[in-house]
Amino acid sequence: MVSLGMLTILVDDYDRGIDYFTNKLGFTLLEDTTLSSEKRWVVIAPDAKEGARILLAKASSPSQSEAIGNQSGGRVGLFLYTNEFERDYKSMLANGVDFIEMPRHETFGKVVVFKDIYGNKWDFLERSL
Repeated sequence: MVSLGMLTILVDDYDRGIDYFTNKLGFTLLEDTTLSSEKRWVVIAPDAKEGARILLAKASSPSQSEAIGNQSGGRVGLFLYTNEFERDYKSMLANGVDFIEMPRHETFGKVVVFKDIYGNKWDFLERSL
């Protein structure tokens, strides 16, 4: 069996990233290990028990800094699933998440696009099965 274990999101500051993803989106901080004076291993996830995890990686070069918030070239590049769209959407709205459109129904489910604090676009969706 093969599965996607983790992906990276470039950030400008570890603590700012942790704060956003845990307090605004409700993710869990799974690991925060200091590797050097400049580098930490910071892992977060929407669900601590299953699914892919996210490594928050602090940009360490000018080219990495330029890619913060544009890791998918301006397209939606991240997908956050829920089984309780209305409840979670309202919670995210109350937490100040930047939705860039109104929720809509598509053939694959209910969806709305938001930008994280870095500008990365996410689909927040409840899939219809």
